[in-house]
Amino acid sequence: MDMGVSYVDQSRVSGRPFYHGLKRIFDFLASAAALILLSPLFLILAIKIKAEDGGPVFYSQIRIGKDEKPFRIYKFRSMVVNAEKMKKDLLDQNEVEGAMFKMHDDPRVTKVGKFIRAHSLDELPQLWNVLIGNMSLVGPRPPLPKEVEMYSDYDKQRLLVKPGCSGLWQATSRNAADFDEMVQLDIEYINRSNIFFDLWIIFKTIGVIFHPNGMYKD
Repeated sequence: MDMGVSYVDQSRVSGRPFYHGLKRIFDFLASAAALILLSPLFLILAIKIKAEDGGPVFYSQIRIGKDEKPFRIYKFRSMVVNAEKMKKDLLDQNEVEGAMFKMHDDPRVTKVGKFIRAHSLDELPQLWNVLIGNMSLVGPRPPLPKEVEMYSDYDKQRLLVKPGCSGLWQATSRNAADFDEMVQLDIEYINRSNIFFDLWIIFKTIGVIFHPNGMYKD
C-alpha cells in the first residue's frame, strides 16, 4: 500500500530524548531481570525441545531493524529443523495478505512448538536482543529481509523505530490483521508511544501468555 505521504509524526522518532532514554534504561533493566528470573523456565523449555527430536534448542534468523539495519534474532525453536526448506511448498497456503507469511495450522510446528507458540514462550530469548539494544520490549514486529524487499515507502515507516518483542497488533484482538492493517497499527503505536502506553502493551502481552489469543506466529 503506497499512500504517497508519511503518516508518522517525525518528532515522535527523532525528538523526545527523555522518552527514548528512559525506554532504553527500562528495556535494559527489565530484560536483564527477566533473563535471570526466567532462567529455570529456559532450562525446562530447552530440555523439552531437545528431547522431542534432538535438534537445536535455539533458532536464529536475520531480521531487519531500525533504519533498515539487519540483526540476528533469537527464539526457542518451535519448528522442525528443515522448516525453511519446507516453506516454499506452503506459500500458496499463506493466510495473510501482504509482505509476510502466516498460517494457523503450520505443519512445520513441533508438538512442543505448538505449546510454546500458543503462550508466546518461543519469543523469550529475544530478551537477549533487548538487552544488547537491537530490539525493544515494545515496537513493530521485526520483518525478514525478503519481506522488506516488498515494502513500499509507506510500509518502511514501521522501520523508523526499534522493533519489539511485542507490539500493538500482537497484544490486542487485532492480531489477525493483514499486512496493511499491521503497518497502520505500527504507525499508530509510533505516534501514540509513551511510557504508559508501552507499559499497557507489556501488561496486555503478559495476559496473552496466560490466555492465548490465537495470534499468528512467525
